[in-house]
Amino acid sequence: MKKGQLLIVLNAHLPFVRHPEFPSFLEENWLFEAISETYLPLLRTFHNLENKGIPFRMSLSFSPTLISMLTDSFLQDRYLKHLDLQLELGAKELERTKTQLEFHKLATLYTALYKQNKEDFSELYQGNLLKGFTYFMKKGHLEILSSAATHPLLPLYQDYPENIEAQIQTAVETHYRAFNRTPKGFWLPECAYYPGLDELLKKYKLEYFFTSAHGVLFSRDFPKNGVFAPLRTPQGLHAFARDLSSTNNIWSPEEGYPGDPVYRDFYRDIGFDLPMDYIGPYLQGGENRVNTGFKYYAVSGKTEKKSCYDPEKAKKKIEEHAENFIYNRLKQIEKLGSLMDGKKPLIVAPFDAELFGHFWYEGTAWLEVFWEKMSRTPELEAVTAGDYLLDSPVNQENELSFSTWATGGYAEVWLDGKNDWIIRHTHKCIQRMQELVDRFPNESGRKERALNQAAREVLLCQSSDWPLMIKMGTTVEYAQRRVKEHVNNFSRIYDSLSSNTLETEWLTKLERKNNLFPDLDYRVFKRHQPT
Repeated sequence: MKKGQLLIVLNAHLPFVRHPEFPSFLEENWLFEAISETYLPLLRTFHNLENKGIPFRMSLSFSPTLISMLTDSFLQDRYLKHLDLQLELGAKELERTKTQLEFHKLATLYTALYKQNKEDFSELYQGNLLKGFTYFMKKGHLEILSSAATHPLLPLYQDYPENIEAQIQTAVETHYRAFNRTPKGFWLPECAYYPGLDELLKKYKLEYFFTSAHGVLFSRDFPKNGVFAPLRTPQGLHAFARDLSSTNNIWSPEEGYPGDPVYRDFYRDIGFDLPMDYIGPYLQGGENRVNTGFKYYAVSGKTEKKSCYDPEKAKKKIEEHAENFIYNRLKQIEKLGSLMDGKKPLIVAPFDAELFGHFWYEGTAWLEVFWEKMSRTPELEAVTAGDYLLDSPVNQENELSFSTWATGGYAEVWLDGKNDWIIRHTHKCIQRMQELVDRFPNESGRKERALNQAAREVLLCQSSDWPLMIKMGTTVEYAQRRVKEHVNNFSRIYDSLSSNTLETEWLTKLERKNNLFPDLDYRVFKRHQPT
């Protein structure tokens, strides 16, 4: 008998990184690593489950910037070159480790993985991984969600509803182009909500979204079922909130499964361990030490003396952790059952997709074992948000509070003394973009191209990834550069249109570089008429 429901959501997102002006570019590896270590392994997991006849049902969001990169032929070609380097490194590692049995087994494992990646990417998916995810969507295993165009922290732009609409409309258009259907669900970037956002989401026929526990628990009225049932917003959309207990089982640095001593250590990589004269040809420019994917050590606890990684030990731990996750959810629903207002408890467990396989090497294997065990757990039903609303369309109406999923529940991560300089520039770009629409309401030809590119640059400078990196101290120089680059690109177009000195050659180069959202119409920034 079903006593409760579980909604697993993976959020697949990366900022737009594409640099054809360089023969190779370090930060493009973010995409290549995610393809090799998360997206392709996820698809293999889904195929394994299908071949075993094991049912699975979950939600997966794709950000429009990630969709744009996954479908870009230039980046697809670069990924194949990246794989060729990985295979060349694998051959060297097989030779180097042939007298080190434990390392040699792992080198063999990784080399086979990259060979499989190349075969799957080139032959099975013809370079476009979205084909694979679309297949499982059509088979009824996946509910694919959209997200805002460039992943901004939307509450920081609530004074510009036209900008919020530009983010949503561009997202919906990108989603339709990729999956040939209009999305019903929306992943709010950083789970960030503000009162009134539901009105703008409703205009694009979105029916539900995912947000933070903070926004529900501090809503206008007391949420009768806490975060264990969705709330209906004033505009009729449904808000599904994150359950902290289930996510902390995996996400928590202190308590989460990925920190178990037998699992593979993400941070120990031969890109940092081996001499430069050996590893240099496989590093960016031969001088920047980066992860190569060849990792030979286990987490081993808080010690510098790491044990060699043993996949068989990890396999046993995967079984244990999958069992433990389900056990914890069953205990949750048992406790919640008598506290609910006539509903079965719904546990919403959202994660960044890249946690599985990339940061937590065993993550995709854990998902496979988890779904196998779920198929033998009749008390717990796997659902999507759409499934839930079909069965339970009537839910408590409430107004959520402003919130994000960051520690503390607010926006200090994206707006503090290290990164708050960004917001005045992005706001000014929005204001000037609206001014351009007022001045050039119906352009065509070269001016329309310039205005459309100006709109792309305005959207790109708003990415929440850049202030987050600056705050956390990771790739700070690149993050700062990207914000300034998009602001400067926009300002150059603005100035050239104001002085009628548009540079066609420069504009063409910029269009070829930042080529996402081909259907974007600059008029989406047109000011709303006062009512």
